[in-house]
Amino acid sequence: MTKENKNESLNPLTINETMPHQINAPSFKGTNINMMAPFVNKYGVTIGDSLYASDNSPLENWTEDTDPAIMAGDEWVHPTNDIGWNTTENRDLLESKRKPQAFPFMHPTKDVGSGSD
Repeated sequence: MTKENKNESLNPLTINETMPHQINAPSFKGTNINMMAPFVNKYGVTIGDSLYASDNSPLENWTEDTDPAIMAGDEWVHPTNDIGWNTTENRDLLESKRKPQAFPFMHPTKDVGSGSD
């Protein structure tokens, strides 16, 4: 199986834009950020599967000669299944992308209650 075919067979780990297997993971629902399925990077390591171990990972095959820089870069970070989303700053970022919940039947641009107070 090629890496391209392997990527296509990986399924998302989400339900309704949430990651229920992570207790403190934020919801991406209503943020216009699309949840992404795990992917396999050029080293054959699956990123974003929440298993955190891979036979091909430098972490699993570390020696004195392993250069830590090998694990630098975007190919080692999943865009939506990353522990960084659990920080206060990133949760605030997600919240700022959501449209406010309007009280029942409010018009998005007209204040129909104006002057009725």
